[in-house]
This record gives sequence, C-alpha cells and structure tokens, in this order.
Amino acid sequence: MIFILRVTAGQEKVVAQMLVAKVKSKKLNVYSIFYPENVRGYIFVEAEDENTALKLATKTKHVKGVLKTPIGLQEVERMLKAPKPKAAVVEIGDIVEITSGPFKGEKAKVTKVEEDKDEYTVLPLEVAIAMPVRVKGRHIKVYRKKEDAESLA
Repeated sequence: MIFILRVTAGQEKVVAQMLVAKVKSKKLNVYSIFYPENVRGYIFVEAEDENTALKLATKTKHVKGVLKTPIGLQEVERMLKAPKPKAAVVEIGDIVEITSGPFKGEKAKVTKVEEDKDEYTVLPLEVAIAMPVRVKGRHIKVYRKKEDAESLA
C-alpha cells in the first residue's frame, strides 16, 4: 500500500533521508520511499499497513501528517506522467507583468535573466523611482515580447 506524507515544501529530500534512517534503525516494513520533483510537499511511502506509515511519520521533523487513504500504483504513475507546465521564454527587453509580491499587477521591463536560478531582474515601469527588482520566474508572466514593445515605441 502506498501512503502519502505531507511535508514542508522544499524539505522532501531531507525528510526522505531521515525516513530511510528511521526505517533502518527501527526495522519497519517499508518497501520504498520516494518524492517526485513535480509534486512538492509530499512524500510517497510504500509500507505494509497504515500503522507502519504512521510510526514512520511520528516525531519526524518537517512531517505534517499522513493522508489516511492509501493510493494505488496507477494513481502514482498518473502523477508522475503529468507534464510540467511550460514556462514562457522570457528575454531581456520583454515587458512582463508581476503576479505576486508588493509589485503585483505592475508592468516591468526585463533587464537581466538568470535561467539557472529562474530569476529575473526587472525594472517596474509605472513607479515614481525606477529601481531594479529581482523576481522568480513563477511570479511573472510575459505581457509583451521585446519585438512588440519596440514596434510600439
């Protein structure tokens, strides 16, 4: 049976390592522990029964709880096959809309792209004092591409 543990988002790897150590030390009947990269905040545990999953989760740092209903292998496969949403390609000079944070709803011009970190430095257009702001890729959406912005200017 496969049980789902709710964990602190971003701590899946650390929690999985702690769980593996706990399984070895307590000799619990756990067959596998895995955390898909596209499902943040959850760890899947294949265990003999619900009691074993609960023993494993109790008093483990960053584990928030165990979902009571076990899931089947088909559901796990479906989750793993779910495609990641394709992010729009953002380039220097593009006009973007900031979707989160203190500048939410503001239009900004991209001045620097750090693809490896998924971070962008943008210059808000409609503020009194123009200062560069760093934002994550998930907090912006392309409003107008560079070519379109140049043709309007």
